[in-house]
Amino acid sequence: MAKGVRSTKTTNQTTDAPETGETPPAPSVAAAEAEQEAEPAIPHPTAERTGERDRLPLSGIRVIDVGNFLAGPYAASILGEFGAEVLKIEHPIGGDPMRRFGTPTTRHDATLAWLSEARNRKSVTIDLRQPEGVNLFLKLVAKSDILIENFRPGTMEEWGLSWPTLREVNPGLIMLRVSGYGQTGPYRRRSGFAHIAHAFSGLSYLAGFPGETPVLPGTAPLGDYIASLFGAIGVLIALRHKEKTGRGQLIDVGIYEAVFRILDEIAPAYGLFGQIREREGAGSFVAVPHGHFRTKDGKWVAIACTTDKMFERLAEAMERPELASPELYGNQRKRLAARDVVNQITIDWVGSLTRDEVMRRCLEKEVPVGPLNSIADMFNDEHFRARGNLARVEAEGVGEVVVPNVIPTLSATPGRITNLGPPLGNATYEVLRELLDISAEEIKQLRNRKII
Repeated sequence: MAKGVRSTKTTNQTTDAPETGETPPAPSVAAAEAEQEAEPAIPHPTAERTGERDRLPLSGIRVIDVGNFLAGPYAASILGEFGAEVLKIEHPIGGDPMRRFGTPTTRHDATLAWLSEARNRKSVTIDLRQPEGVNLFLKLVAKSDILIENFRPGTMEEWGLSWPTLREVNPGLIMLRVSGYGQTGPYRRRSGFAHIAHAFSGLSYLAGFPGETPVLPGTAPLGDYIASLFGAIGVLIALRHKEKTGRGQLIDVGIYEAVFRILDEIAPAYGLFGQIREREGAGSFVAVPHGHFRTKDGKWVAIACTTDKMFERLAEAMERPELASPELYGNQRKRLAARDVVNQITIDWVGSLTRDEVMRRCLEKEVPVGPLNSIADMFNDEHFRARGNLARVEAEGVGEVVVPNVIPTLSATPGRITNLGPPLGNATYEVLRELLDISAEEIKQLRNRKII
């Protein structure tokens, strides 16, 4: 086992991300279709079904995740980690396109991205384009607490699954809708990508070096994750409201606005002073030195000096305490005025030492410093290991897979991973037979007609 990886005993039962908001495709996937022909047995009990979930704060909550990819469905992953039962509704042929997005594995219906981000779910296949499929879906809604979807606005309505219809079936239903631009406004019907949301929200404009092409703010679909986090917060608030009133409500999150919300003071700075923040490379307009610096051995460190005291400590680490004198750069305003000079002093000092030596000297003087870690660094880092940030989980047909562990850490009711992204349709029979009380013969007929 790699260092820093916490092993679990959990067994799986039986990025810029692509577009959010599209009607799910139904590709002809022979392997998936063949898999649906076999009538599955009801899965063996797992830790989730034998009591572990009952000890968690969201136990007894049932979530329907009918979205695709990540924006929205990630909120379901969070809820599932803390006890909610999550039913992933997918098209019978092919399922969620995220199954094919990212690095392939030995399982035909699961990439690494799917295994990691579709954790803690049961897969139920229903064709929502067919009336019988819609009726099955409404029966599930009637027995659930939360519905999460991320199709292009209007798609659910086209299927006969509008909010008024769903609320009539279940007045206590909480519905989270995540889309590129939200459910209202002139752009509501536009396709939603995290990459486009980064641009539209202003984040991408800030990423890169002055005068150069704006770059991707990391290769991960941050907007999808951030929108889902706001969605999960909305769901928890709505659950509290439901406890008081018995009524559900609708939660509307646009990916772009979730990203815009975390861009600190750019709105008030422009509103008051007409100031437009530009790209600043690896630095920051509010502090100096405050950025990334290359070490003698070709590695990188991040140093943050946001106060005069922090710079004084850095000057001591450099063994040049005079740099922090009032006559030189001890005052933040003077440092900002001499940004290029102060940065060059830091560049030269860091570049004369190895990363380990820079880290040692800065940490001794309590200078905020950290390595720019690759994933290999994280696997071997003692802090990642001590915090259990990496979990090793068994996935059927793949073997052990290392995934980010559950956060936040709760002292009394910590979350858990029951399974990684499930095989397509692994719980269809179980859910229809046990939850909806549909006979085995009816289920067989539904499968033959490709409704499930």
